[in-house]
Amino acid sequence: MMKRIAIAAIAALGLAGTAYCASPGGQPTSLDRTGIKLFPKGAPGALPNMPPEITELRPPNPGPIVRNVSDPSLLVYPADPKIANGTAMIIAPGGGFHLLTIENEGVDVAKWLNSLGITCFVLKYRLIATGDDVQTALLRGLFNWKDLLAAIAPLKPLATADGEAAVRFVRAHAAQYGIGRDRVGMLGFSAGGAVAVWTTLANHPDSRPDYLVTIYPGLTDGALQVPAKAPPLFDLVAQDDPIVRSEAERLQAAWKAAGVDTTFITVATGGHGFGMAKHGTASDGWTEQLKTWLDAKGLLRK
Repeated sequence: MMKRIAIAAIAALGLAGTAYCASPGGQPTSLDRTGIKLFPKGAPGALPNMPPEITELRPPNPGPIVRNVSDPSLLVYPADPKIANGTAMIIAPGGGFHLLTIENEGVDVAKWLNSLGITCFVLKYRLIATGDDVQTALLRGLFNWKDLLAAIAPLKPLATADGEAAVRFVRAHAAQYGIGRDRVGMLGFSAGGAVAVWTTLANHPDSRPDYLVTIYPGLTDGALQVPAKAPPLFDLVAQDDPIVRSEAERLQAAWKAAGVDTTFITVATGGHGFGMAKHGTASDGWTEQLKTWLDAKGLLRK
């Protein structure tokens, strides 16, 4: 089992080498755009001794990653006004709370959803402090699950606050972005799925998403007390995901037990962390399955 987890981590998180390249000489990346700070006066409950936020390339991870987020923000990707339908999606990338796979599970997802007329907001939520050994530290955590959960426990209320602030911001600026206040959803990958779930289960009407999408959600931890007013859930995981398949199953079971609308989809192959990257596995078709669900919920119509 541990061997399978290690293989999945290496494939999904770029752990096959320690070489990396921070944006050399300040050269631009696809992420060089101004983010909207969720707490302009400073994020409450900040963790001490946080290093500066950094965006870097760590091959073979597909695209840039972000780490050491202490000042949560949103990157805005508006849909073309010609096809915009008034639906919004807040996207929370994964990365085990050590990093954010900001492109493969964030920016690229936003651009795809833009093509469906959905305006997107990529959420950079708070993470634990890491150094250049971030990949090794994350792999070590995957082998010591209890230690990993203990390390991220102080982050849970902070990341939840970040998710709630994101929903509040989008709703407060709905008119500016041409979206409906009742069409604000959250989509989370892996640890980002935990952030989306925690935001939902906080169950505050002004910050509860109107619909929830989780792709191989993980590290949710604890009991899942699903409120009666929880939004409909789309929950997807690969059958051969050795890290969080059981968590995805537990999540949909909690929604079902609460009598709330839930759709649970498993794809035969894909492992963990596939995101928008194509691997020639069954997971390559997850976007079409989500598109069908969004359409069925009326979220692709103006």
